[in-house]
Amino acid sequence: MAGTQLVAGLIGMTLWFTATSISPVIAPWETRDGTLERLVSAPITVVEILLGDIVASATISVSITGVATAILALVLDVSIANPVLLGVGLILAAIGFSALGVLLAAVPTDQTSNVMMLATLVKFSIIFVSGIFVPVADLPSWGRVVAYGSPLTYLVQTTKYGLGTGDSAIIWLVGLLFFFIITFSLAVWVHRKTLPKRL
Repeated sequence: MAGTQLVAGLIGMTLWFTATSISPVIAPWETRDGTLERLVSAPITVVEILLGDIVASATISVSITGVATAILALVLDVSIANPVLLGVGLILAAIGFSALGVLLAAVPTDQTSNVMMLATLVKFSIIFVSGIFVPVADLPSWGRVVAYGSPLTYLVQTTKYGLGTGDSAIIWLVGLLFFFIITFSLAVWVHRKTLPKRL
């Protein structure tokens, strides 16, 4: 059980940090390099541009996390009981976390440092309320309420189920899907407002 909690936490942190480190810097880079102007002048929508950023970020983060998961499972001798659900959870979390990064990147700047300061504040705040360091069941009632507001909690719970412990993953997968839908919708709305300031 302790090994599963450790592996679930490490997998969650790996995916969280990779997805939220890649997606926030794409828009500032595109602004600085002038490629954003070319994208906007092409016959594609803001939704398609942002989906492209999310897919790129999620693909890299799932690849890195997949390798880390295999190594952790081998080194710590933890079996993956439900690989399909674990994979689905990683993918849903990756697109949701990447969408959060894209939302944070809506700040109209061409300096990645400006976006990363905001992203770092959000990333570290969420880690400490997500059940990575302390299982959600061991938190006081107010702590559980806060933890369930963190998308990282849903990934950790899904990962624990994928590793053979914990409750059914369906509720956690639905939570990750809703997190993506809400975050992506916000990202599209905010980027439509800030995009003219980037050009």
